[in-house]
Amino acid sequence: MRILNIILALSLTSSAAAQGTAPASATAPGTNVDGQGANVATVLPVGSGIEAPTQPQGVSTANYSRTARIRPVSRTGGNYEAKVTSPLSSLFRVRGVQENEVNGIGIVMGLDATGDSGLLAPQLLANSLLASNINIDPTLLATSSIAVVHVKGIIPHGAKPGSRMDVIVSTLGDAESLYGGNLLMTELMDLEGNNVYATASGSLTVGGFFAAGDAATTTKNHVTVGTLANAGRVEVGVDASVVNEHGYIYLDAKNGQGSFGNTVRATDAINRLYPNMADVMPDGKSVRFKVMDGVPEESVVAYLDSAMQLEVESDNLARVVISERTGVIVMGGNVRLRPGVIQHGSIVVTIAETPEVSQPAGFSNGVTTEVPRTNLNVVEGDAPLVLMGGATSLEEVVEVLNVLGATPRDMIAIMESLVSGGLLVAELKRM
Repeated sequence: MRILNIILALSLTSSAAAQGTAPASATAPGTNVDGQGANVATVLPVGSGIEAPTQPQGVSTANYSRTARIRPVSRTGGNYEAKVTSPLSSLFRVRGVQENEVNGIGIVMGLDATGDSGLLAPQLLANSLLASNINIDPTLLATSSIAVVHVKGIIPHGAKPGSRMDVIVSTLGDAESLYGGNLLMTELMDLEGNNVYATASGSLTVGGFFAAGDAATTTKNHVTVGTLANAGRVEVGVDASVVNEHGYIYLDAKNGQGSFGNTVRATDAINRLYPNMADVMPDGKSVRFKVMDGVPEESVVAYLDSAMQLEVESDNLARVVISERTGVIVMGGNVRLRPGVIQHGSIVVTIAETPEVSQPAGFSNGVTTEVPRTNLNVVEGDAPLVLMGGATSLEEVVEVLNVLGATPRDMIAIMESLVSGGLLVAELKRM
C-alpha cells in the first residue's frame, strides 16, 4: 500500500509540474507526516478536470424575397378583339372516337439500391414467380433492387391487336428512384379489372438521375416516374364506330369550346353543305349529323371529314382560368371590367427552427436534452386603396390590373374577389 501511495504522489507531482502548478500539500485527517498508517488524499491540479463539449452555434434562417417586377411592354395597335375562324375538328369531337385508359400494377427490377423497403415488393414478386411454378420465400428476395409501380397506358382509337403504345410508370411505395430499372411483364386491364387489353415491359426512361451518399444526395428531375416508349402492346382491340345504329353522327363540343354560338354556327355550316342534315341538340353543346342516303359504308369517314373541315367563326369566350398551384392566369378576349376600388394587403410569415442540443459535462448527472429555438417574423403590407377604372377591351383590362402591381398569386386572389363581386365580367375556372 505504501508503494502505491508513493506512485500516486509522484504521478500527481509530475502532472502539476507539466502544467506549471505546484502540487497540493494538504494531508488528510489521520495521516502521518511520513505517509504511514493512512491513505493519501487525491487532489486534482487546477485545469485537469473534464470540460463539457462545445455546444452547436448554428442558426436556421428563413427568408422571403420578391424579385423586381418586370415592366410590362405596351403593344399598341394590336387587334385584341379579332374574330378567329376555326375548323369544326378543332371545336368538336366525334362521339365514340376516344382513347381508352388501361392500368396495372407491376414490378420494376434492377434498381441500384433505390427500391422499396418492407415486404410489399418481395411478396408481389414472389406471387408473380409462383405463377411460373417458382416458389420462393419473399424474405429471401432483396428489397432494395425492386419496386412496386403503377403502370398506365392509353389505347388509341381504332388500335388493333399488336399495335404499340407508350406507358407511364409511377412508384407506389417508398422507392427513391426508378433510374436504370426494367419493368417486368405487366398486364394492363380496364377499370373493372376483368379484361386484359394490353401488356407492357421493358427498360424505363426517367429523364434524370439520383445519387446518394451517407450525408448528401443529388437528384435531377423527377426520378420516381418513368416512361416506356412503344413498350406497351395492345392484346385486344376496342371496337368503335362513328355512326350509331340509327345512322347519326354526334359531334360534341370540346372542353372550353362549348358555347351556344359555336354549336349554332357549326350546324348552319353543315346544313349549307348538306341541307337539312344537321340539328342542334337540346343541350346546346352537341350537333346531330345524319348520314345522307346513298352514302356507302366505306365512304362514311370521307363524308364526315368533309364536314369537319368546314370553318366557322368561333366565340371568344369571356373566361379567366387560374391555377394557384402554379401561379398561372389566362384570360379570354371578351373579359370586361367594371369600375371599382381595390385594397389588397399581404402578410408574410417566416418561421425558422434552430433546435439546440444541451449536453452536460462529463461524469455529471445531467441528461442530454434538445432545446427548441424558434425565430418567428411577420410582415404585413400596408397597401392603399386603388381606384380602378372600367375596361371594355382585353388591352384595357390588362393595363388596369397592371396598376395594382400584385404578384401572380395575389392577382389570383384579387380576380376571385372581382368575379364574386361582379366587377370582373367573366367566367372563372380553377385548375
